[in-house]
Amino acid sequence: MTDETGTGTTSGDTASTDDLETIARLIKASKVALLTTQTANGDLHSRPLATQEAEFEGDLWFFTQDPSPKIADIHAHPQVNVAYDTGKGYLSIAGTAEVVHDREKVDELWTPSMDAWFPAGKDDPAVALLLVHADSAEFWATNEPGIVTAFKIARAAVTRTRPDIGENRSVEL
Repeated sequence: MTDETGTGTTSGDTASTDDLETIARLIKASKVALLTTQTANGDLHSRPLATQEAEFEGDLWFFTQDPSPKIADIHAHPQVNVAYDTGKGYLSIAGTAEVVHDREKVDELWTPSMDAWFPAGKDDPAVALLLVHADSAEFWATNEPGIVTAFKIARAAVTRTRPDIGENRSVEL
């Protein structure tokens, strides 16, 4: 989708069904997310977290340890950012995080790969879930192969024009 400036960027809209499908596709294509939190004294810290196999319906789920420095950050400032990088684009989600101790949800989301991070298993009392309620998102998405995108960028550099390499939107969730 291209706006009147031809940049492919639109912003501030309420997310459409297509937007939600694009966001879900980008999340599913990524194995790792970067969670950015703010410490009590205002410093920003980003940490990698494994993307969970859960349908995106406005919330994101991650496994974490409680207590941990990121949990202390969230207690001080619950506003967070979650960023994804995939072969099909980039996604940034702003939201509010909370720590959840729900054994049924842990059972639902637990996969064998979690054993590497939690050697005592899912019944370890330090196992917690981080729930991020998404407020807004910005994405840059393309359905073209990387080589096509690279060619468009190179052509734009030679012709001194802006490349049309996909869709960029900011949406409220």
